[in-house]
Amino acid sequence: MTERAFEVEEVNEAKPVAKAPPPGISSTRALAEAQAAERQPDYLEGFLNPKPEPAESDAGGITEEVIAALRQIHDPEIPVNIYDLGLIYGVEVHEGHATITMTLTTPHCPVAESMPGEVELRVCAVPGIQSCDVSLVWDPPWDPGKMSDEARLEMGML
Repeated sequence: MTERAFEVEEVNEAKPVAKAPPPGISSTRALAEAQAAERQPDYLEGFLNPKPEPAESDAGGITEEVIAALRQIHDPEIPVNIYDLGLIYGVEVHEGHATITMTLTTPHCPVAESMPGEVELRVCAVPGIQSCDVSLVWDPPWDPGKMSDEARLEMGML
C-alpha cells in the first residue's frame, strides 16, 4: 500500500484568467480593442439612477411584441411570467431602441444578476428592435398588488 501526501495552499484571491480572443483576431492590440468594444452592462447601476424620461410610443405595434416576449420569461420561484407578475414597470420603444424598467420581488432575489440579461436578450430578439437597455429599480418596491388578475388567478389568490 502506497502512502499519499497532500499539500494545502492558501489563496487570498483568484488569479485573473485571460479571455480567449475572438476568431480571426491574432494580435494583442486587436484583442485589446475587441475587449474594450465589448459591452459589459451593469444592471444594478439603475438602482441609483433617476427614472428614465418617457419616450414617444411606436406606431408599428412593436411595444406589443416586446410585451409578448416579456410574457415568455417566467420567474423561477413563482410560476407566473414576469409581466403579469408586475415586475415590468415600463416598456418604451423609440426608433428601434427599447427601454425596459423593471424590478424584482426582492433585492435579494437569486436571479438579480441573470434576469435583466435574459430580459435584454428576449427583447433584442423581437424583430425591429436593434438595442435594449434594462433598468433595474427598487422604487417603488414590488408587492403582490402589482400582479395582474390572470396572475392572481393562476396563483390561487382570487
